[in-house]
Amino acid sequence: MTRTIHIGCGAGFANDRPDAALHLARDLARRPGQRYLMFELLAERTLAEAQLRKQADPASGYAARLFDFFTPVLDICLEAKVPVITNGGAANPRAAAERLRAELAGRRAQARIACVLGDDLLQMDRRRLGDWLALDNPQDDLVSVNVYSGADGIATALAEGADVVLCGRVADPSLAVGAIRHGLGWACDDWQKMAIATVAGHLLECCTQITGGYFAHPGLKEVPNPAGLGCPIAEISEDGGLVITKVQGSGGCVTERTVKEQLLYEVHDPRRYLTPDVILDLGEARVVTLGADRVAVSGIHGHPRPDTLKCLAGVRGLWFGEAEISYAGPGAVARANLAREILLRRFDQLAPGVQPWIDLSGVASLFNDGRGDYLAQRLAQAPEVDDVRVRVGLVLRDRGLLERLLAEVEALYTNGPAGGGGVRRHVGESIVTRSFLIPRNVLETRLEWF
Repeated sequence: MTRTIHIGCGAGFANDRPDAALHLARDLARRPGQRYLMFELLAERTLAEAQLRKQADPASGYAARLFDFFTPVLDICLEAKVPVITNGGAANPRAAAERLRAELAGRRAQARIACVLGDDLLQMDRRRLGDWLALDNPQDDLVSVNVYSGADGIATALAEGADVVLCGRVADPSLAVGAIRHGLGWACDDWQKMAIATVAGHLLECCTQITGGYFAHPGLKEVPNPAGLGCPIAEISEDGGLVITKVQGSGGCVTERTVKEQLLYEVHDPRRYLTPDVILDLGEARVVTLGADRVAVSGIHGHPRPDTLKCLAGVRGLWFGEAEISYAGPGAVARANLAREILLRRFDQLAPGVQPWIDLSGVASLFNDGRGDYLAQRLAQAPEVDDVRVRVGLVLRDRGLLERLLAEVEALYTNGPAGGGGVRRHVGESIVTRSFLIPRNVLETRLEWF
């Protein structure tokens, strides 16, 4: 019989739903053969935030909710021999491993914990980094510098008996690629099979997006029980077969349409999607329904992996501020627009050259632009709205100036227009991301065991 492994994804981002992962762990535990559970917990800005937490507390720096996902599933996975793989180690996989080891103390099931390290380049010589990364301003301060590593460290850790694999900035699909290389014995330079493995990881990485979450659109794309979406599971066979399904009895759906949407999600070029493990070609991909919530994917092609790897730097040195005030009732749009005009004039007097972003939520917000062209177009159409919220956004290096400008929004209480209320102000550090490429041989992946 053809050997088949099962990989489930229990999170697609740091604030996903832990209860869905618990149902997934139970489903995987009942399945035959080799099974794996992955948690994808990093976004592009997450590592910079995690580095800041690590600087404040050396015992922190991993994904803030990592143990909300880990703690409920650990006993199930360890007893059923389902390895758990995550990039939730973020900026501090070692600290996550130490906490996990402490949590396992006294439990019946124990674990071999592997940390995959090497992606963090923050301590690299700044002159060497400068050869690759051009900063906008000499005041810029690097908070994080991480390379998107591939599946090598994960595959090695699993081969050496890891029950839990904690990674930093491994590429999202590589969480599954490492498991597939281990479970099916696929070679890292078999580009056709690495392409299939990468597609499996890409389809899983956003978790319930593929089971109907991001797909749902009332009246156009209906999804059953969207409040109880089930996590996705990929079934990968040693002959290259790939089937996407979901937790049995859960809400949501897996259809050709949900799979096609996720297949193209965040893919810059479907014929040449660059990943650390392979260059993926989706140009001849085929998606076929096998049964209820069972969809097969085939026609995938792969080419030798790139000679370079993507790096992401988090840069500090800016402050972000926003302030809001509401206008409601008769003439709400006119009063909100007058508030906007007052703010623009005041800002021009206090800080010439500063360009605020001003939305009128209810008139123009998500579709608005920095210059306000879309807002002007909407106002010219005289929309009938009686509930409008003015939102001002600013990014500046000078925090004091930023706060003085935001105070102008609250000053509208007494300086008009009439009926403003519900002012809210917020100032926070703005972390900007910068991406760049480095030679592959700069990455030195290593394992540490706990």
